[in-house]
Amino acid sequence: MKKPVDHLTLNAADGEALIARVHRSNLPRADAETVEWVIRMYFHVVFALQEANISTKRLRSLLFGKHPAPSPLPQESFAPSQADGDEASVNALLEADVETDVTAHQAPPGESQGPERAKAQGGHRPGTGRLGAVAYAGATRVECRHEELSVGQRCPVCGQGNLYALPAGVEIRIDGNALLSAIHYELEKLRCSACGEIFTAGLPEGVGDEKYSAQARAVLAVSRYYLGVPGYRLQGYQAMLGVPVPDATQWDEIEVVGDCAYKVFAQMEREAAQGELIFQDDTAVRILALIKENSELFAQAQAQGLATPKARTGMHTTALAVQVGEHTAILYYSSRRHAGENLQGLLDKREAGLEKPLAMSDALSSNEVADESLLMRCHCLAHGRRKCSDLEAVFPYECRMVLEVISQVFDHDEQARKEQLSPEARLAYHQAQSQPLLDGLKCWLDQQIDAHLVEPNSALGKAIAYMQSHWETLTRFLSVPGAPLDNNLAERALKLFIRQRKNSLFYKSTHSAYIASVLTSLIATCLYAGVNAVEYLVALQEHRGEVFADPAAWLPWAYASSRASP
Repeated sequence: MKKPVDHLTLNAADGEALIARVHRSNLPRADAETVEWVIRMYFHVVFALQEANISTKRLRSLLFGKHPAPSPLPQESFAPSQADGDEASVNALLEADVETDVTAHQAPPGESQGPERAKAQGGHRPGTGRLGAVAYAGATRVECRHEELSVGQRCPVCGQGNLYALPAGVEIRIDGNALLSAIHYELEKLRCSACGEIFTAGLPEGVGDEKYSAQARAVLAVSRYYLGVPGYRLQGYQAMLGVPVPDATQWDEIEVVGDCAYKVFAQMEREAAQGELIFQDDTAVRILALIKENSELFAQAQAQGLATPKARTGMHTTALAVQVGEHTAILYYSSRRHAGENLQGLLDKREAGLEKPLAMSDALSSNEVADESLLMRCHCLAHGRRKCSDLEAVFPYECRMVLEVISQVFDHDEQARKEQLSPEARLAYHQAQSQPLLDGLKCWLDQQIDAHLVEPNSALGKAIAYMQSHWETLTRFLSVPGAPLDNNLAERALKLFIRQRKNSLFYKSTHSAYIASVLTSLIATCLYAGVNAVEYLVALQEHRGEVFADPAAWLPWAYASSRASP
């Protein structure tokens, strides 16, 4: 279509006048309505571009509607017979492509061409919506009794029967308060008129000598490293409710919790080093002390005539989620070291003679350790899928071929999880159900490149090359018992630190970043183990001597059976 030479800008009044002239013209009614639609769409698109941040994909859907669902993939195309050989498999794939294209053109436009999937209809997901009284385990209990009636008394209505007890009714009332509450104690003072001695009343039993209790410090730590509330924001909220807590004081009290927790963190590192499955990933972090160092490094580089300094300037938060037997340890590190270096540091603590652990990550080089022979690398299949899903609107059929197969593989893995199959049984299940699909997909990917059906330097060609070059590690679950399909566990674990970064932006020093890593690691591990993180941090403070003497007994998953657990 030829591009107009001049630019034209219409306001709303001009547009309405133009629509009126179109309807008064000799154009047929259908043509006039089409022109009116074009004019109104022009104003709608201009408004969307001016008033909203709209993505290219959303703008395409706005103008052309949602992309129609592509035709279903032939089931036989990804399950070639073992006896036919590679050539027969490729021919079957190409024939299936042609048949699918013909079927797609012949299908009625109103019929759905994709496979139907059962979806839950309506309702809330578990844990949301209306909650029963049992859910409010921390609520203060108040007994309400009849003032004029009692058990055994004659019924005031009929006057014939006697009253007997029933199970109490329950009503829940929700109140609001500050995260930290304060109690104002007024201590009576008496003074002798003769000698001047002053007698001060004591505090009630159970009130400690310190201004901030262990519970208050634990709440501060959880609000900062789980809720992601920055100190200055909590300071404003507390002042609003009449219990001011300066942000500097909050840090002092959080540091006390960290002083009780770092021994457990070190023990959890040693335990995790012996784990059999490690998920790793990292994200960016801001540390003011390192940012200041970077400024000095850039100034020195410019003085030497260099565009960038030779020294490392990056800052990363690494999440390592490690399965240790039946337990999962989640470890965080915030520093200049990337995920591969932090994993190498963990492997250095591993005892000799153990089998190689499985390490799941994406295919970035920053995830690699100095000696990859120390582990068995798995790469995230979901990352390979995402490279095609991002291109689905541009290459609908080619990407759908990949997405459908990977979707079925994930369905098989979900079924194995529901049936609680052992690692060996899960491996056999995938070899029987998923391997034929993936073998067919591999042949199809090779055919796209070898037959020059896809430009290698295009976005789709690069996505195919990514899967081809990492095929062995992407499909490790077909050869190794217990190998995972994706790296979702590490990515979910990183959300705690991403939440902190979005809310409070940075850490002041490497020490504060270390305290954040220690406490977030324990909180995340508690959440994964089903342990109340506030009660756990309180117990670490109240039993500091015992924690330092035997930190292994105070790991989050061991806390539930410790004598300090409520």
